[in-house]
Amino acid sequence: MNFLRTLVGKLWITIICLVAFVLLSVGLFFLPYIDTNFTNPGAIKKLFVLVSVIGFSLTTFFALFLITKITQPMQRLIQATDSIRKGKYDTRLSLKTSDEIGVLSNTFNHMAEELEKTIRSLNHEKEHLSSVLRSMNDAVITLDVSGSVILTNPPGERILQMWGDLQENESESKIAESVQDTLQKIPPPLQQMFRKVLDQEGDQSMNIHVKKGVWSVHMAPLASDGGIRGAVAVLRDVTEEVQLEKMRRDFVANVSHEIRTPLSMMQGYSEALLDGMAASPEESAELVQVIHDESLRMGRLVRDLLDLARMEAGHTDMTMEEVDFRELAERVYRKFLVRSKENNIALRLELGEGALELQEANEDRLEQVLTNLLDNAFRHTPEGGTIAIGAGVADVPRGTELHVSIKDSGVGIPADDLPFVFDRFYKADKARVRGETGGTGLGLSIVKNIVDSHRGSIYAESEVGKGTVFHMLLPVEKQQ
Repeated sequence: MNFLRTLVGKLWITIICLVAFVLLSVGLFFLPYIDTNFTNPGAIKKLFVLVSVIGFSLTTFFALFLITKITQPMQRLIQATDSIRKGKYDTRLSLKTSDEIGVLSNTFNHMAEELEKTIRSLNHEKEHLSSVLRSMNDAVITLDVSGSVILTNPPGERILQMWGDLQENESESKIAESVQDTLQKIPPPLQQMFRKVLDQEGDQSMNIHVKKGVWSVHMAPLASDGGIRGAVAVLRDVTEEVQLEKMRRDFVANVSHEIRTPLSMMQGYSEALLDGMAASPEESAELVQVIHDESLRMGRLVRDLLDLARMEAGHTDMTMEEVDFRELAERVYRKFLVRSKENNIALRLELGEGALELQEANEDRLEQVLTNLLDNAFRHTPEGGTIAIGAGVADVPRGTELHVSIKDSGVGIPADDLPFVFDRFYKADKARVRGETGGTGLGLSIVKNIVDSHRGSIYAESEVGKGTVFHMLLPVEKQQ
């Protein structure tokens, strides 16, 4: 720094000018009297010169003294302040004096210490907030007033990536016209909600449907100095909850429908008996038989519901042991032979060669699976049709599996209905119309739960008018 532009330099120049002015004024005032009143005027003039030199020397020495006492501490203070400006908050001054410079140094150190504590506290709060955001399962997206994303957590970042390729409507894209290209824009599904928050200055909550998913969104404005400077959105994936709620409503509706029919028939026929509408013992017996059949149907429905509920809740204990599937299939085959003859349906048993043994399975539950599948096949196969029970062992990349198939030549299932045949109460009405003595609509759901509990898989292949094949794959070896 230029010395003459410093405080000490300016002070030194001022003192020199003042001394020079005083000396020149005094010299000019006494100069006419020196030659007339003094016998040695030359000595007096030399004295003036000597006093001037001494004055200039003293002022220079005084300036150097001020440099060491004022300018150098001020320079160190300026350097320390610049370090604080650059983010080095641990900078301290070591000036130990009892004057104002020392007081200023102590004040600066105290200020730097408090500033360091404040910055450390802010960083701690920022890290704490970041940890909270990272640990949240819900997505958090913070937006500024222009609609650009300024803060998000990992789930929110994933949502921005998933929704990044969504097309914007022309009217919806106007909100982000002023957003910089380097910043992410608000996703299109949130734009309408974001406008409502800015316009109404209040919280907004709604469910939005994006890519076959349902998201619960709560968006609140960010206020600053009496104005709105943005908004924060919290998003939660509620697809499963919505699906479960829909399943619950459908389940209640289906159960109510299934129970209403036998109850109405039982009530109607019992009222007919009470009113004496039966003209003969044969008619009375017929009414009683209908009531009995409907009560059995209700009993099967309640029993299947209880079994399915226990299976889905994991409260059904199954003892796993070695099972000879060949013996099981032959027993089930013999059980349905009588029914096949009564319905004029050909029943075949096609078992592969070699052992058909499962090292870990429950024989009773597998018999229930075969019974449900065969009962389903008989109910939808017309007279003169065929039903085949097949089984064989196959080696697959994940191990050895037992492939069981139940094939019928019935009416078949439309391709659009195949993915839903294992849902509770699902009916492919156009292809598999249930008769008066039909099942409860829960048989295939129970079958799938039993197969899943054996760590196997089941699926169906069908073509309308040509029949249906249910394929069941069960692991032969014990599963870890």
